[in-house]
Amino acid sequence: MDAATIADRRRVQQAAVRTGLWVGAASAGVVAIVTIVIVSVVLATARPERRPPHGFDGDGPGGPQVVDVDDVVPVAIAVGLLGVVLLGLIAWYVSRRAAQPLADALEVQRRFVADASHELRTPLTTLTARIQLAQHRVDRGGDVDAVLAQLRHDAAVMDAVLTDLLVSAESAGARPQDASATVSVAEAARDAIRVIEPRASERGVTLVAEALPALHAGAEATSLTRALVALLDNAVRYSPPGSVIAVRARRAGRRIEVRVSDQGTGITGIDPEHLFERFARSDAPEADGRRGFGLGLALVSDIATRFGGSVRVESTSGDGTTFLLELPDAAHA
Repeated sequence: MDAATIADRRRVQQAAVRTGLWVGAASAGVVAIVTIVIVSVVLATARPERRPPHGFDGDGPGGPQVVDVDDVVPVAIAVGLLGVVLLGLIAWYVSRRAAQPLADALEVQRRFVADASHELRTPLTTLTARIQLAQHRVDRGGDVDAVLAQLRHDAAVMDAVLTDLLVSAESAGARPQDASATVSVAEAARDAIRVIEPRASERGVTLVAEALPALHAGAEATSLTRALVALLDNAVRYSPPGSVIAVRARRAGRRIEVRVSDQGTGITGIDPEHLFERFARSDAPEADGRRGFGLGLALVSDIATRFGGSVRVESTSGDGTTFLLELPDAAHA
């Protein structure tokens, strides 16, 4: 049994214990309140007996008391029903809290399946394109060493993406920021372009990168590459043939600004701020005909937030859209 399974079982057991303690304490409290109320009503409605038995003075403090059942029973029934309702509400609240870890786990599972499906979609498309190129060269008796090297690189990218997703899922998306993480923005941009380039070439779209080698962001290499792949994939989807998509990076104070600009038709039908919500999609026609699921930009936002950065739509119009990704400058970390 691995450590994650043991930790999950421990959380379930702790939730069960908390639920039992809550229900037990609540039941004891409600029973005590009901008892106190009924006893108080009995004492408040009691009166001295009119004809005391021989040897007792009915007006004295020790005389027998008479309780009118007609007064006590309705109060007891009302208080009992109120206690039942109160216990039901407490049980509902406690059960909801106890089930929250399970709900969180299911949400993490759904997110992982959706994110993995989306993240692997582009690398798989790239692999397919390179395999087709290799087959074409083999049929013509050409050299396939370069294509095989690219395939190995693509497989390594997929392995890194899966590892990053699994680590995020294992920590329920709450991975702490690694202060020592640093990545060359230029290298991440080149790796992202290498992944997207086969699809861009099919569309007749040119990808360019402008980033100085000295620019290093406070982020993990795989994560930044994933973010740029998602931004480029989104740009290619809405770019017409013959257009250019540019990745430009520069230092701005203690931040690194990375801009991804396309020459598409702009964002329409949705507030640009909502684009980074999961499953949010604009109504702009997708130039490549592929169906988007509204996950790519949400993943970019998750990655940026994890490393203390941000992403937003800097500008959009009929001449194109520019996304601005900001990350901490590793030189000032």
